[in-house]
Amino acid sequence: MPNIGVSQENVGQEPLTLEAITVIGTTPIHGIGLEKKRIPASVQTADSEDLEQAQSLNLAEYLRFNFNSVSVNEAVNNPFQPDIQYRGFTASPLLGLPQGLSVYVNGIRFNEPFGDTVNWDLVPEGAIDSINLFAGSNPVFGQNTLGGALSIRTKTGFSYTESQVEVSGGEFGRFGLEAQTGGNNGELGYYLIGNYYEEDGWRDFSPSRVRQGLANLSWRRGDSLLEFTGATSNNSLIGNGAVPLELMPLEGREAIYTQPDKTENNLALLALNGETWLSDTLQLAGNVYYRHSTVEALNGDDSDYDECVLTSGPNAGEATLCEEGDVDEPVSFAGNAGFSLEDLAPTLEADELDGTLNTSKTEQQSGGIATQVALLNEFQGRENQLIVGGNYDFAAIEFESDTQLAVLRNATPGADRGVSGVNLFDVESRVRLDADVQNAGIFFTNTLALSEVFDLTLSGRYNRTQVKMEDQNEDGALDGDHTFNRFNPALGFAWQIAPISSVYGSYSESSRAPTPAELSCADPEDPCKLPNGFVADPPLEQVVAKTFEAGIRGYDLGYRWNVGVFHTINHDDIIFQQAGGAPSEGFFANVGRTRRMGLELAGQKRFNSVTFGLGYTLLDATYQTPYTSFSPNNPRGPDRQVEEGDSIPGLPMHNLKITADWDVTSKLHLGAIFSYQSSQYYRGDEANENPKIDGFSIVNLRAMYEVIEDLEVFGHIDNVLDQEYETFGVYGESDEVLEAAYPGFDDERFVAPGKPRALVVGVRARF
Repeated sequence: MPNIGVSQENVGQEPLTLEAITVIGTTPIHGIGLEKKRIPASVQTADSEDLEQAQSLNLAEYLRFNFNSVSVNEAVNNPFQPDIQYRGFTASPLLGLPQGLSVYVNGIRFNEPFGDTVNWDLVPEGAIDSINLFAGSNPVFGQNTLGGALSIRTKTGFSYTESQVEVSGGEFGRFGLEAQTGGNNGELGYYLIGNYYEEDGWRDFSPSRVRQGLANLSWRRGDSLLEFTGATSNNSLIGNGAVPLELMPLEGREAIYTQPDKTENNLALLALNGETWLSDTLQLAGNVYYRHSTVEALNGDDSDYDECVLTSGPNAGEATLCEEGDVDEPVSFAGNAGFSLEDLAPTLEADELDGTLNTSKTEQQSGGIATQVALLNEFQGRENQLIVGGNYDFAAIEFESDTQLAVLRNATPGADRGVSGVNLFDVESRVRLDADVQNAGIFFTNTLALSEVFDLTLSGRYNRTQVKMEDQNEDGALDGDHTFNRFNPALGFAWQIAPISSVYGSYSESSRAPTPAELSCADPEDPCKLPNGFVADPPLEQVVAKTFEAGIRGYDLGYRWNVGVFHTINHDDIIFQQAGGAPSEGFFANVGRTRRMGLELAGQKRFNSVTFGLGYTLLDATYQTPYTSFSPNNPRGPDRQVEEGDSIPGLPMHNLKITADWDVTSKLHLGAIFSYQSSQYYRGDEANENPKIDGFSIVNLRAMYEVIEDLEVFGHIDNVLDQEYETFGVYGESDEVLEAAYPGFDDERFVAPGKPRALVVGVRARF
């Protein structure tokens, strides 16, 4: 049964009257942990069995359908590149979004150094042993923990001691092959996994390929252990993004706007984790890692250039290209300064160059070390747990991007709307940026049992972040040296008011320093186009989140439940202000305060062979400081006034999940999930003046049958009712691309259509 906001120990066993003991690591380095009932905040958990039973394609999909308060924007329509939103805070692979969740894998920070983004395709789901989603602004988890922290542990030869092969396939050319094996001799253990996945994609021109591998070697003796982990990924993802709303009735929901939109992610990771008990009450734990990742992007788009005629100089009277709205500044071509378009491309007319081919490459070499000491002692005769730790992480980043002029194939309704480059590059759009990022922090968390039923937890963390940027172009406009410091505290309690229930409450603070991507794209007078261009860097303030949370949870006779409320204020919040024709063109800016508050309900009950689950979240996400939103493509015109209380676009107010799992026999298991997200505003409608994107509901079904021992067949149907829905919306210009094929076409509303009904079947064999 998927876990909606509650852990699942003992589900399906004899009814219990007391809560099962669930110990959860409360720091990035798990080390020792606390019983769940003693943690002063909401925690959601799942293990490898939960993930396998859910038949999710990847971790992001599992979170979407099985964790409470999680919603999704499928802005690029690739299953490995969704925006995961938890309580209105985002973990996404896309630059331009305010990243508000921290992600750790085996105690190693997994947010990318350049933009704090999270590449979900780099985490092989089959290798996951457990996941914990911590709510709130817990300072112990450091940078980006504005709304929560996701902690992932991978399998070892001690937690996984079998071999398994899984093959699956389905509609839209989907094929997956995964093999894993693990074991130990009591002291030495090994674990290996390899995963291959490919699909054509249900949208036009949207194939993807994912290749992942992970190996773990572990040693255990007594109370000591060492684990060496190596991981690699080589993925090619195409996500052809949002499409004008009125284009879908003309060309179908699989239609695209322009192409290609391709991202290639490569990762190599080496890590060493260890822990040992120095005495019966003192534990030392830590890790050291090295991470090398490369992200290459290829984006075909329409053009930001217009035909213009030179008025002076040796080429006066010739037609060439200028920036839109600036007829006095012709494009200077890289390596050919001073030459006219006619000199360089005599067979091309200026008005033919109506497209661009944008390329970028981000190479990140990062590493770090973290350690913590845990002390179990007594304070004035009362049980006490103290953990003190620290970390140092560094990253060397090389970013480069270019804009190549191109011909856009868009003349007829049947055109593929791809681009053909002409090998002419705009020198002003050329970016070469090196950045060094250093994060250092020290933290503590102390849980004191004031009585047998009441625990008080005090935590704090000091962060220091330094970002140095060196522009590799001659003008040095991107040079910068920024340092951010802050101490963040937290205080909470957990009170077991009865053997079957407990009350919790907390206040916490956390912060997020601006990233190199944001600092390099913060000038309203010179907006950049993500992820391909950056400009000079007015200073940005770090974001500080302050959270109050309270709730009650319990377990009784096979029934688990929790009710909670939360209230988070972001101070100096950073958003991406759209400031050009393309949705990705704009700049980052501090906009004052934003607020996310709400109510969470979750429950799970087993009736004989059937288990039901429910998760509901009411989220009120609003701006609390008035500001002017540029919104150049807003249907009501640009420069819209955002008032206090206006809703943040892209976040549904209501989020509901209902699940049912039925053990028909000991061999046949059936499952269903109903998911509902309410309406939301388009990005670009921060002033809340236009109609919303409609809410939607999805029903997914799944089944698993054990043919013989250690051989299972499984399958699932996503969106079984074939609902047509959209998960995301943004404003943009569509007439320049579609006018030739559809005269008079002009729709500012771009949406991300949801996936239609899809069947997947597979077989799993264990050895």
